[in-house]
Parts: sequence; structure tokens; C-alpha cells
Amino acid sequence: MKQANALLAASGTTIFTVMSALAVKHNAINLGQGFPDTEGPEDIVRAAADALLDGRNQYPPLTGVPELREAVAAANARFYGLEVDPVAGVVVTSGATEAITACLMALLNPGDEVVLIEPLYDTYLPVVKMLGAVPKLVRLQPPHWALPHAALQAAFGPKTKLLLLNSPMNPTGKVFTRDELAFIAGLLRQHDAYAVCDEVYEHLVFSGAKHIPLATLPGMAERSLRIGSAGKTFSLTGWKVGYVSGPVPLMGLVAKAHQNLTFTTPPNLQRAVAYGLAKPDFYFEGLAAGLEERRNLLDAGLKRLGFSTLPASGSYFVTADVSSLGFEGGDVAFCEAITTQAGVAAIPVSAFYAGDGPRHYARFAFCKQSHVLEEALRRLEGWVAARPLTALA
Repeated sequence: MKQANALLAASGTTIFTVMSALAVKHNAINLGQGFPDTEGPEDIVRAAADALLDGRNQYPPLTGVPELREAVAAANARFYGLEVDPVAGVVVTSGATEAITACLMALLNPGDEVVLIEPLYDTYLPVVKMLGAVPKLVRLQPPHWALPHAALQAAFGPKTKLLLLNSPMNPTGKVFTRDELAFIAGLLRQHDAYAVCDEVYEHLVFSGAKHIPLATLPGMAERSLRIGSAGKTFSLTGWKVGYVSGPVPLMGLVAKAHQNLTFTTPPNLQRAVAYGLAKPDFYFEGLAAGLEERRNLLDAGLKRLGFSTLPASGSYFVTADVSSLGFEGGDVAFCEAITTQAGVAAIPVSAFYAGDGPRHYARFAFCKQSHVLEEALRRLEGWVAARPLTALA
């Protein structure tokens, strides 16, 4: 038989699926995948339930119900001072992953070059390649993940069509600074390129950091597509409601891509998210503050056990250096060992690199209840104490 899609055939099972299955098999606490272990706000869930019974369950508009498009536009203005057309400047998608794909489909032609920053979310690279575009990878280096200006500048050229920017960043927890964003914006203007901005953790930023959408910088609104996620903002990851906002000419293309992917998203969930986006400021402030407390709990606990941890200014994740424990087997072996032997699952950071990346970092998710994090630390403490450092591999 003729060969099927070669790129997909060559792709293995994602590390998230592998580690989650291993966690289930060994009854491990799953600090690998970034999903909360509690339900989102009860009033938003109730709004979704009520909307399911209000007699509007047929196809909603392709680009999203008016209530949610208006709420997304209002949130852009409220939080960032961005003016977005609620009619033609917003597209609602079935999750942020679909939004990323739709944005890339809207902008890329075969042969176009895309600047990607490593470590990166594992969906980016396969989609770029499936669209026939050429990835140009720029690597951030631990422990501070500073933007390498020279390497980024060298990645741009005559064929550069866009840069895909993730801030706050998964898996590093990095929040790009205004100076770093200004440098990126200068390159985009110089090369007349676009930006696809994955900002799903926009409201999960901790003390000392501030999320600044690239679209707010001079000359960027007309060349930026900004992606948000109700799953991350409201701890309702299973709903898969995302949204893209941007300039009307580009959003018309995003809508056409969306039409050929999922076409629409459940209308009751859309109306509930619209209700959620209008919640008062103290909700969003409390969400970040609660997560910051749990980040601090996990970070302090890992340090107490001998790990060296890296700064995390946003997102759901803390990165730990496993070599500080004397572990000699690399990050994949380490994550398998603690899952099967300690009953705690994490994700090897090497999974977020296209080529040979660092092999001694593990990503732990702290978007869990405090007592769950404390139990995970207790299990890890017993595992570390029971194993001589020379035998950890």
C-alpha cells in the first residue's frame, strides 16, 4: 500500500501520554501534565449548565457567539488597552492548540520560514512542518532563559514569515520582559514579519513579573495574532475553548482556517466563558496569587530535598535540575524512576527540544491542591533518602 503521511507516521507517542499512562499504572501523583485537580469556578460551570438548557444548541456562528467575541474584545481593552473589533477581530476556537494551528494555516505558505524559540510546546514544530514551512530554531539557555539577541537576529532572513512567541512560556515559566519584546518587535518590523502569540498563561503571572502582550508595542497590533485560553484562565482545561484576536484582514484568514478544522465550538461553553471573562479583577488577581503560593510550596520543597530549581515567573511549572541530586541517567530516566519508584510523575524537559537539548531538567506542575503537592514531596523525600547518590541512576 502507498505510504500515508510520512511526518505523522514518524511521530512517536507524546511524552505527556507516555508519562500519564505510567502515572496511572503506578498510581503516581501526576505532576507531569499541566491540568488542575479541582473544578473551575462554580458560577462559570453553572452558567454553562444553564446555557445548555436555554434552547440554543444548534450550530453557533463560525467565529463564535456574539457574547464571547464581545467579551474577548472587552478583555483586550480592559487588561491591555488593545482595541479589537468584536465582530471581525475575534475567532473562537476549540482550544488554544487549534487556535495555534489556525493562525499558522492563515499565515504560512510552503517554503516560508518560521522563527521558533526553544524549549517549545510540542505542537508548534509538527504543525509548521506539515504546512510545508521551514522552522528556524533559537534556543534559550538555562538557568535564566535570557533572549539571545545575536542568535535571534541571525534566525531572521528574507524568507521569514513569522515568529511564534509563547509568553508566559511553557515549560520554562519565563515571562518575556519589555526590553526583550522590543527587540523582537524591531526584528519583525525590519523583516515585515508577523507574530503568532501564544498567551494562554496571560493571567498566571507572579509577583515581580508582568505580562506584556507583544501587540501592545508600537507597530505590532497590525501584525500580531494573540491567542488566549479559557482552560488556563478558569481552570477548565477539558472545555477546550480558545480565542484568537487580531487585525481584521488576518482574522478573516484565521476564520477560514478554523472553518476547515473544527468549524465551531459548543455554544453553551462559549456563553459561560463570556460570563467568566467579565468577572471582577479580584478573581484574576486571586487566581495568580493562589498559584504563586503553590509554586512557592513546591519550589521550597524541591530545594529542601536537594534539587536546584530555576526561576518560574508564570505558567503552571517549575523546572528542577536533577543532576544536583547526583542522578546520572538523564531526564527521561529520572522521570521514569520517580514515577515507578516514588509515585510522582514529571516531564523531562528534553521533550521540549527538537534536537539535543539539556538532559538533566524535569518539569513539575504545581497547579494542584496544596495537600497533593505536600504528599508528592513526602514521596520524593522518601525516595531520595532511600537511595544512595551513587545508585540513583
